[in-house]
Amino acid sequence: MAKIDKSNKRVETRAQLPVADMPSGREISFDLVFDKDQLLEARAKLNILDVQKLRFTGKLTPRGRKDWALDGTIGASVTQACVVTLEPVKTRIDKPVARIFVTHWEEPEADSVVEMPEDVNEDPLGSEVDLEAIAIESVALAMPDYPRSADAALEEAVFTEPGVAPMTDEAAKPFAGLAALKEKLNKE
Repeated sequence: MAKIDKSNKRVETRAQLPVADMPSGREISFDLVFDKDQLLEARAKLNILDVQKLRFTGKLTPRGRKDWALDGTIGASVTQACVVTLEPVKTRIDKPVARIFVTHWEEPEADSVVEMPEDVNEDPLGSEVDLEAIAIESVALAMPDYPRSADAALEEAVFTEPGVAPMTDEAAKPFAGLAALKEKLNKE
């Protein structure tokens, strides 16, 4: 399925683009807006409280005879649980997305040691380009690892056996003892 934009260009709205149907030598624009069912599926895959909006726009540009470059923008509104209070924390994500799909991709052997490739945005070109999967992966990478609500505060809790001095955050600082020793030596 495609729509025609204001400049009379074809814009893909399908989530999966079969490589066999992609015209060689021509740029492909896409505009993927997730519907209710896709938002529910994205929420489940991301394991978060909610995904209110998710839109992935951009273009696929041919690179050489068989490779493709994807340049796009992901826009999403997600709700995660606060790591301190478990209250809902809403986050707006607007990030660029770049991928390069190559036909000559070599998977390393299972037990081999390999260096990290120079371009971490390179992916193998399969039978289709799954825009939905790329969008969900991009949101996962852009979400806060430890979302916190504005009024969340961690309180210090001290646990110890009876008769033993509790270890506090202040006492656990690695240079606290050295600072006390230095101060003692300076006095002498």
